[in-house]
Amino acid sequence: MALWQIERNAKGVVVATYHNPPMNYFCAEGTAELGERIREWSDPSIRAVILTGGMPGKFITHYSVEELAALAANKPLMRALGLGLNHGYHELLRSLRDLAKPVIAALNGDTMGGGFELSLSCDIRVASAGDHRIGLPESTLGILPGGSGTQRLARLLGAGRALDFILRGRICRPEEALELGLVHEVATDALARARALAAGFAELSPVALAEIKRCVYRGSDAPLDAGLAIESESFMATMFSEEGLATMQAYVALPFEKRRDWLERHGTLLHPKR
Repeated sequence: MALWQIERNAKGVVVATYHNPPMNYFCAEGTAELGERIREWSDPSIRAVILTGGMPGKFITHYSVEELAALAANKPLMRALGLGLNHGYHELLRSLRDLAKPVIAALNGDTMGGGFELSLSCDIRVASAGDHRIGLPESTLGILPGGSGTQRLARLLGAGRALDFILRGRICRPEEALELGLVHEVATDALARARALAAGFAELSPVALAEIKRCVYRGSDAPLDAGLAIESESFMATMFSEEGLATMQAYVALPFEKRRDWLERHGTLLHPKR
């Protein structure tokens, strides 16, 4: 049974909805299926990807503790799997992050543990307002966020704030998650807002978006000089692109007094609604 339901529109926007009743827990089957889907989404005709939850009040609640407890109880299997147990999940999330197009997480409900780690590998996180929880509660279960949560949150918040958050097993409401910087926006309807964002991204140069992701992700993990070298390579790639040339030509063809309005209009869907 497919746990990810896929919808694609004419503009190349994919919406992947996770549906695993009754609690929408992530699981081995769901991660394996997601890996297959990510490989499909490398198709250049796909311009943006949205991940969302298919059950009321739940994005991906967290990873199945039933599965984890069964693994922990089977010591011979754990020894056989070794660090490969984590490495496989890390590679899955890295492949999602490295897709050469925007990936948006529409957090339309509870997003904790492995579900939150999955969202941290997306470029944009939009949370639905409501009685939902977001965070990493693993320490309260006697384990730690082993699906890249310790590393990704430290890079997002800084080591001190991430350590405080993870040690205490914190989960928070969407509005607090926004204040902490865990999500980029809180909307009445996260999926509707994600669709609007994706529609805006689909109108922009795919080369520019792919190179921006490359610069930010690879450059932020490198020393400044190496990051600047990556930026220079990516800038040249955009300058050689046909989309970049055509868009700049359209812009300079405008009268000076209309140029600011053009920039504002083309970026409208990408800005949070005030």
